[in-house]
Amino acid sequence: MSESKKTGLVLVLGGARSGKSRFSETMLRESGLEVHYIATAEALDGEMNARIAHHRASRPAEWATHEEPLDLPGTLAEIARPGRAILVDCLTLWLTNLMMAERDIEAAFDALAAVCPTLEGRVVFVSNEVGLGIVPEHRMARDFRDDAGRLHQRIAALADEVYFIAAGLPLKMKG
Repeated sequence: MSESKKTGLVLVLGGARSGKSRFSETMLRESGLEVHYIATAEALDGEMNARIAHHRASRPAEWATHEEPLDLPGTLAEIARPGRAILVDCLTLWLTNLMMAERDIEAAFDALAAVCPTLEGRVVFVSNEVGLGIVPEHRMARDFRDDAGRLHQRIAALADEVYFIAAGLPLKMKG
């Protein structure tokens, strides 16, 4: 990871339990920057409570945590600063929250895409790549897969670096 620069926009994609969060956290631990963590997950059941607890335990205590399930663009604009790194984990949970709240997905994506070029410091987005499997049977699942694919394309186009993680191994796709 020494080739990674300390500023700019980064997208880290991978499947479930691929190592994408660990890769991103290591990248930021080694950056020397003040780190802020934006958690998009909501603890709506016991299993999500356990996942959130695991992620909290893996982060350094000095990292500031911001829990933001819906207004990701606003939170990014509020906390991004030179000399600071922000880890957003994760975009697909943010998308789920938007869908469950019946928000305007395209407007939310537009707001995120608009704020990204204005952000100072380093911003690392973590997201689940869900478009590599079979076509989902249900409409909402197909909409989710399609929306996630569009979101990833938009962020990847803006990003300075893009990584795909599989089996804990990073493949640098851009940058």
